[in-house]
Amino acid sequence: MSTLVALWRIPSARFALLVLAAVALLAVFGGALAPHDPLKQYTDDVLQGPSGAHLLGTDYVGRDVLSRLMEGTRLSVLGAVEAVLIGGLLGVPSGLVSAWLGPRLEWITLRISDTLVVLPFTVFAIAVAGTLGNGLQQAMIAIGILISPIFYRVTRAAALGLRKVQYVEAAELMGATEWWTLRRHIWNKVLPNVAVTAAHATGAALLVVASLAFLGLGVTPPAPTWGGMLSSDLGYLAQQPWAPIFPALLMMATVGSLNLLADAVREATGATTAPRRRTRPTPSASREEQRDVVTS
Repeated sequence: MSTLVALWRIPSARFALLVLAAVALLAVFGGALAPHDPLKQYTDDVLQGPSGAHLLGTDYVGRDVLSRLMEGTRLSVLGAVEAVLIGGLLGVPSGLVSAWLGPRLEWITLRISDTLVVLPFTVFAIAVAGTLGNGLQQAMIAIGILISPIFYRVTRAAALGLRKVQYVEAAELMGATEWWTLRRHIWNKVLPNVAVTAAHATGAALLVVASLAFLGLGVTPPAPTWGGMLSSDLGYLAQQPWAPIFPALLMMATVGSLNLLADAVREATGATTAPRRRTRPTPSASREEQRDVVTS
């Protein structure tokens, strides 16, 4: 609770939370709140600009753009969240285990992580879709697998930093089990790093989901998605040059808010998702300053 209070005191975090709350509202209730059926074709109003009847205009077959944006938020956001959950479930436990159960398991998990890191997201997702079928679940499984090394490395780095802390060693000397030590002393220190990573990964997953939908993978038309709307709008830029702006702005606002939230969580909790760079003290620095640099 104290973390949430500290987070709310940061102006950028308040802005990000408000934007993400609006996006979450659209993801849950967008279809019910949409002013029109997102699949209904108004054949007399094809490629119309914003008006009283259609606040953001209509697309190339006369469907209401605002309604499609509101309905498309659900598939776009839920797909990204599902991919991040899969990545976290694969990466976080393996990162904790690799830091605790010896060098052999650590070597195996590191090699698997290195292999997944070099695989391109889009190509791997296309391969999975070609093998398992073109669907949202298959695409999200592919993205989640490729996101998991991010969670693995962040979790492992944070756990290794806590492995030799005095109170952890004292707990082990007093007979505490590894599970009790992880749950009691390690997890609450690792969790802020996982939260920061999850926020960044969700933004990246949103862009990947939009890219796959742009290529016709994951969610197939006529179901609306942000990437699918961008793809269909590009064919009619001469008639509606403003059409791609609406889904692009929604994606930019969501991804930007997630990045702002990640920075705010890092500031509020002191989480570090990367090792600090060591700097060499200058000759004119005081002895106290040199000692602080060396120990940082």
